[in-house]
Amino acid sequence: MKERLSLFDTTLRDGQQTQGVQFSTAEKHQIAMVLDELGVDYIEGGWPGANPTDSEFFADAPNTRATMTAFGMTKRSGRSAENDDVLAGVMNAGTPAVCLVGKAHPFHVTTALGISLEENLDNLEASFAHIVKNGREALFDAEHFFDGYKSDPDYAVKCVHRAYTAGARWIVLCDTNGGTLPQEIGEIVKAVIASGIPGDHVAIHTHNDTENAVAGSLAAVLAGARQIQGTLNGLGERCGNANLTSIIPTLLLKEPFASQFETGVTKDALKGMRRASRLLDDILNRVPAKQAPYIGSSAFAHKAGLHASAILKDPTTYEHIDPKAVGNSRIVPMSNQAGQSNLRERLAQAGLSVEKGDPALARILERIKEREAQGYSYDTAQASFELLAREELDELPAFFEVKRYRVTVERRKNKYNKMVSVTEAVVAVKVGGERMLTVSDSVGPDGSDQGPVNALARALVKDLGPYQDIIDDMQLVDFKVRITNGGTEAVTRVIIDSEDKDGNGWSTVGVSANILDASFEALVDAINWKLIRDGAKV
Repeated sequence: MKERLSLFDTTLRDGQQTQGVQFSTAEKHQIAMVLDELGVDYIEGGWPGANPTDSEFFADAPNTRATMTAFGMTKRSGRSAENDDVLAGVMNAGTPAVCLVGKAHPFHVTTALGISLEENLDNLEASFAHIVKNGREALFDAEHFFDGYKSDPDYAVKCVHRAYTAGARWIVLCDTNGGTLPQEIGEIVKAVIASGIPGDHVAIHTHNDTENAVAGSLAAVLAGARQIQGTLNGLGERCGNANLTSIIPTLLLKEPFASQFETGVTKDALKGMRRASRLLDDILNRVPAKQAPYIGSSAFAHKAGLHASAILKDPTTYEHIDPKAVGNSRIVPMSNQAGQSNLRERLAQAGLSVEKGDPALARILERIKEREAQGYSYDTAQASFELLAREELDELPAFFEVKRYRVTVERRKNKYNKMVSVTEAVVAVKVGGERMLTVSDSVGPDGSDQGPVNALARALVKDLGPYQDIIDDMQLVDFKVRITNGGTEAVTRVIIDSEDKDGNGWSTVGVSANILDASFEALVDAINWKLIRDGAKV
């Protein structure tokens, strides 16, 4: 029988310590429900009493299958566990599990806490005995454990044993500074288990300061630990925490983990991994990492012609898993390096079947080479490539025609006597014989001007008649500008990344000496591709 591995998510607590990240209460609820749907075992919601948001979250905590966990610290010296108001605030959250951080490194005990080593041990014992006495599941975050073990192994082990004998369900070995390498982690975890703490009570919590957090977590499992702690997308202070979006697929799909262990995440739930990752990026207003393992948009991108030719015969030639297993998909980028194997595979993905040797293939390749010589890049702009190919194959629907557009930027004083920019765009289109004129500004939610491209995008999607329902959920998630040559006649390339409510993303390109013309071209492509993808009729 497979052994059970426990998954502990700390996105809402440790992940919130990422520089520039601050979740609202509503966002924490949203993330918690996605984590629960995914199938993690524990959700650490934050530190009740540490800030208003965390307190509000626990005051109305979501009803989850996963064990909701409150985070805090062990009791302070000079008072009992029953009379420590900080510990009481954590207990009052009413969660079924409580995770307390405490010291396991002599240097931190004497320097940071300023107490004796024995007093620290007494505080650990009293704190966890108090949690257990009140009917809660207890977890001990042994802070700086690995560094502490390397400094004084006897004392570090004494700390975790005091917590364990007091009733802590999980002893969480923390690589707080993120500097311990996987081999060291494995050896130390084995030593802790050999000291008398069973592996099914040992957890691993790593940070990514050496880019080894995932490897260190897996090494701990192979050494006997049976709980992994981490965050979605590897959020966390400094360089982040162990990335659960990499760890979970590895546990389910890679050996020796897949045959030896099981988790609360099912194969079906794993297909939602990419969507969960994208939801977090959307909440944080971040551009998804394209080269993220498993779920990145480039994770299964095959640019070289040799690769694409082999992929056509058998995807396993250059793919370590089926992209669909994690909710991802294969991409064969197009560029002037592409051969007909790449082209036919990419066309097939777009639902365009072209026989080998068809003259259209040569025409499309030649068009790509011509356009890339002008500054276009179809390597990243897959949606624009598809539209180009459809045009050559005479399969590009004419949903609408842009008749004209205009952008004005005005500098003027506002009511506060401060000079501000105000941008307005006018777009005239023809849809099904009917002319439409739309006007939009680029004033953001905070009242600031968000620029001419934003104004153009708003005006273009404001009213496209019968297609409006399809494009209403489109949003521009990234905008990249590149000057492809220098001088006063420089050509500008604009890449626009778009996304819809289902998490589908696509990229389009525009090129012109005028940045607004290049941007508008990419915007029009983005809308046309969305209409084709969603089956709009002319």
